[in-house]
Amino acid sequence: MYKEIIVNVARGETRIAILEDHKLVELMVERGQGGRIVGDIYKGTVGAVLPGMQAAFVDIGQEKSAFLHVSDMRDLTVEFGELTGEGAIEVEDGRRMESPNEPIQKLIDKGQEIIVQVTKEPIGTKGPRVTTQISIPGRFLVLVPFSGAVGVSRKIEDQGERDRLKKIAREIRPPWGGLIVRTVAAGASKRQIKRDLKFLVKMWKKTNAKAERTKAPALVHSEVGMTAGLVRDVFTTDVDRLIIDSRRGYKEVVGYLRTVAPELRKRVEYYREPVPIFDAYDIEGEIEKSLRRKVYFKKGGYIVIEHTEAMISVDVNTGRYTGKKDQEETILKTNLAAAREIGRQLRLRDLGGIIVIDFIDMASEANREKVVQELRRVLARDRARSKVFPIGELGLVQMTRQRVRPSLLHQYTVECPCCEGTGQVLSMETIMVMIERAVRRVVSTSREKRLVVEVSPEVAVGIMTEEKDVLKNLERDTRRSIEVRDNDEIDREDFRIVSKRDGRELG
Repeated sequence: MYKEIIVNVARGETRIAILEDHKLVELMVERGQGGRIVGDIYKGTVGAVLPGMQAAFVDIGQEKSAFLHVSDMRDLTVEFGELTGEGAIEVEDGRRMESPNEPIQKLIDKGQEIIVQVTKEPIGTKGPRVTTQISIPGRFLVLVPFSGAVGVSRKIEDQGERDRLKKIAREIRPPWGGLIVRTVAAGASKRQIKRDLKFLVKMWKKTNAKAERTKAPALVHSEVGMTAGLVRDVFTTDVDRLIIDSRRGYKEVVGYLRTVAPELRKRVEYYREPVPIFDAYDIEGEIEKSLRRKVYFKKGGYIVIEHTEAMISVDVNTGRYTGKKDQEETILKTNLAAAREIGRQLRLRDLGGIIVIDFIDMASEANREKVVQELRRVLARDRARSKVFPIGELGLVQMTRQRVRPSLLHQYTVECPCCEGTGQVLSMETIMVMIERAVRRVVSTSREKRLVVEVSPEVAVGIMTEEKDVLKNLERDTRRSIEVRDNDEIDREDFRIVSKRDGRELG
């Protein structure tokens, strides 16, 4: 399988696309405001303890209090400040960071200051989810303070290599913490692994010291940015190319790889072409499709994806595909194609939680099993954990997928003020980003110096009030005069770019 990572860095937004055999399968978006917080470590204050839910709410300085369940807690009798270099407490070799088997009201009190790490982004009306079981990931290792356990990634299947890595981890494990050896460590030397540990220990001590002198609520350790995290976690030897359109980002990636994986440096490319990188790789169109309810696949079938408060539902339809032989064969081919597309859409849209799939009914038990196995095969390449159950009595497939951050739909859209949430429209920020990209495309192919962007009156007001600075920066970057003009005949999400000189449409 040919695998590529495409990175687009724009003002206020970074997008990362993962392609498999030139087909988009994952998209990650990070914007300047409201960036991701998963992996961040906070010193927080317990705001409320709820014995009935065996949970607590912790003020970490975010808009909404964080949710802490008893299952995500460690033994808090080990104080945070005790784990510092010389004279640090020791934990027993092999001891796992298990949750205390006690009611939550006996473990923490209201007003108590505790250290937590974000494991799930705030989604919708829910605040972030946190844990007191701290872990700090590196390239080859994950450092787990408060634990003496040593583990090796299950994805390393060679038993000899597993034994070698576990032996190294046991030899270098700090007396106050545990280690998990990551998949990418397969084949790494002891020297490389020790260097990674040295970096993690330094980072932990810095976090530890900041937590001791800082008053809650406060951020005491910030996870690396999305691009750096992706390079650390995903850019391995099975990735053929990483292409990035930012010179600064390119230098940072190459500099990081120089110390941790020099053999991968030649696979990193700096994109210099005038055509926007996501247009060059046909990604923009796929992103637009990923926001639609209905998704067509080969042979004419299609799926419909619906979001509800409790779950995601997916309906499979044959569409215009009628097949050439018997009905059962037609249905099987449609369901198999749908299983492949559903697996891709779950990754691309980053859908999580409970998912129910209504495949077309099949009479053959063997065929039903083929469809389930095909879905599992596609999801095996997914970085998020998932579990697929057999087709039930109602002909439905129930599955779960790990949910860490808001789905792509929630990132790109806001609740429609006209329909009060029954539909979705693109946010003003997203519309402005789309206009900016369209202008840059026009500039790359046209010599027109004065452009007019025609938008709906609502969007025109929004641009002139909320996005005025963005417009000025765009004029400066492109060296073009850009005028915004309202047009009653244009819908909220549409726009036109025309020449001010002769009114000719440019894009």
